[in-house]
Amino acid sequence: MVKASGTVTAFFEAGTDDFMVGTYSVGRTLAICAMVLGLAVMATPASAQTGQIKGNVTDAENKPVEKAKVTVQQVDTNSKFELTTKKNGEYMQIGLPPGEYKITAEKDGLTASKNQRISLDMAEVNLTISKGGGASTASMSKEERAKADPKVAGIKAAYAEAAALTNAGKHDEAIAKFNEVLKDVPKCPECYIGIATSSAAKKDYPGAEAAYKKAIELDPNSIDAYNGLATVYNDQKKFTEAAAMSAEATKRATAGGTSGGADMLYNAGVISWNANEFAKAQEQFSAAIAANPNHAESHFMLGRVYLNLGKLPDAAKEFEAYTKIAPNGPNAKEAASNFEMLKAYIK
Repeated sequence: MVKASGTVTAFFEAGTDDFMVGTYSVGRTLAICAMVLGLAVMATPASAQTGQIKGNVTDAENKPVEKAKVTVQQVDTNSKFELTTKKNGEYMQIGLPPGEYKITAEKDGLTASKNQRISLDMAEVNLTISKGGGASTASMSKEERAKADPKVAGIKAAYAEAAALTNAGKHDEAIAKFNEVLKDVPKCPECYIGIATSSAAKKDYPGAEAAYKKAIELDPNSIDAYNGLATVYNDQKKFTEAAAMSAEATKRATAGGTSGGADMLYNAGVISWNANEFAKAQEQFSAAIAANPNHAESHFMLGRVYLNLGKLPDAAKEFEAYTKIAPNGPNAKEAASNFEMLKAYIK
């Protein structure tokens, strides 16, 4: 979140199971991400953005099966490729977008199927058709996938290291490591957001701004990049630019039905507060509370707005709401003190 003090703390986190990249959210950490395989797809030239699969189809006696129908179906999209085995039982399909696939072979009522993750290298799946063979599926384990695709494992390790360096406050090293990842994954908006986060922490605002803009160039709907830009501008007291970027983030959060809509509105309210646009800030903090009635910081900031507008009974109610929602929150002491002074004004 954008902070009224103008300072920002941001982190990246890496998931522990399927590779998840953390994403920047002003003032707190949010979970998101991109599967490494998706990054690998973007990393290669257009001519090499697809994978391949080959294999052999045999019968119960290990003899090659000619003219067996082989279906290669992508699990996520249900798009499929159909081909026929050669005389020696071989089949091959190129031009496959990386992802999880179900490969099925069938002939004369006999079937066999397996699941296989296809990346940018040649995958091999051999099938032995039999009665009821379609029921026997075998997904690769994570360990098998890592062994089958060392390039993806390397990208995962490099990104995780960059995230760890960011968390440790080693921002120059983090930026260098993110740039290493970008050599393999040039179209990685999350990497640019990582660079921007570390640059902003160093108060290298031109560097942070350039990295966030690059992230937006790659992903025009990156809420985190717009939020990051809003914070960078806010820290430099460029409130008009900050408000514009916050509005872009809010628009995308609302359009996508994102649960972070209250956060977006809160950020916009803080920017208006810092620009002394109290009426506008009141509207934005109120909207954040409408989106999430338990958004404690919006209650606190709305209380401060009401104080500035001389609406003391309303201010008292907002500070009281904060103390109930976040009794141990960072602003609990100030909210409780303000409420004690103002509660006599509550009608």
